[in-house]
Amino acid sequence: MKTLNLFDLERAAKEKLPQMAYDYFASGAWDEVTLRENRAAFERLKVHYRVLVDVSKRDLSVHLLGQKIPLPVIFAPTAFHKLAHPEGELATVRAAGKAGTVMVLSSLSTTPIEDVVRAATGPVWFQLYINKDRQFTRDLVARAEAAGCQALMLTADTPEWGRRERDVRNGFHLPQGLAAVNLLPSNQRGEAIGQSGAGMGQAFSWMLDASVTWPDVDWLASLTRLPVLVKGICRADDASRAIEHGAAGIVVSNHGARQMDTAPATIEVLPRCVEAVGGRVPVLLDGGVRRGLDVLKALALGATAVQIGRPVLWGLAADGQAGVESAIGLLRAELDLAMALAGCADIKTITSDLIGR
Repeated sequence: MKTLNLFDLERAAKEKLPQMAYDYFASGAWDEVTLRENRAAFERLKVHYRVLVDVSKRDLSVHLLGQKIPLPVIFAPTAFHKLAHPEGELATVRAAGKAGTVMVLSSLSTTPIEDVVRAATGPVWFQLYINKDRQFTRDLVARAEAAGCQALMLTADTPEWGRRERDVRNGFHLPQGLAAVNLLPSNQRGEAIGQSGAGMGQAFSWMLDASVTWPDVDWLASLTRLPVLVKGICRADDASRAIEHGAAGIVVSNHGARQMDTAPATIEVLPRCVEAVGGRVPVLLDGGVRRGLDVLKALALGATAVQIGRPVLWGLAADGQAGVESAIGLLRAELDLAMALAGCADIKTITSDLIGR
């Protein structure tokens, strides 16, 4: 089957993945209302394109935390890449390097931080949660910084794990030989993390802290010289609070619809969050990005760049590093064409007047 778009890539991945692995990557919380809405909200937005603009040369590059990247798409943090392909996060980071973009490495990686950064030819950021054991968090931050990660991304929307019923039905667990290696040696029961339990909630609840509040963002920022971004924002007031508490950037995200079901689609709340931020820090968006046209819409509504999560995993499952390269290549080509058709020669000309409902 010729892969024309990311939906084709998902179908190819589904054919290769065991049902439990596919459902883990694909599923959302509860009734998966937000999972569907993340896509539907993009599709409702209309592009009021310009004509008779010279778009013979197009520049897709953008500056993000002081670094120029060739397109406004980075790799979101996603867990357990070796569940998709034996090379796991190493294949992903090599593909990110070839594309010249950022990989945000999940703390639930199946490859050690140090190995991923050594294999990288581009920037690697590190995603983390604030653990109940604050010393564990200190040590993990120090380890990420020492390894050469260039930023930290705090996931803030997970005081508890969302209930993903596909995982519960499947009794989700990692196959023998795979583990969340950045969280080893083990959890407090001495088990290899992720290899028991019915879903993420049972296997990983030990590492979350439901008492985390905004001053903990200040505390996290005080531990490191790296910029700290806060991921999981869906309200304008929280976007402002994140900056007040030391965030160097925010990510408008509903965790891929895997936490609070019936949360709004990220593209719908993006404009209010952008307005609240007022240009003080970069604003990223993830959730439902499947077309280059979606990237154009997100940028028009104020995003600095977008993150893609599941499309990276579909590419990885379908064809390893080459599949991930295909995923980012498809989005790049679609964004380039969308900019031409919308009358935008560069990123700064992708403005809000292009978008209607």
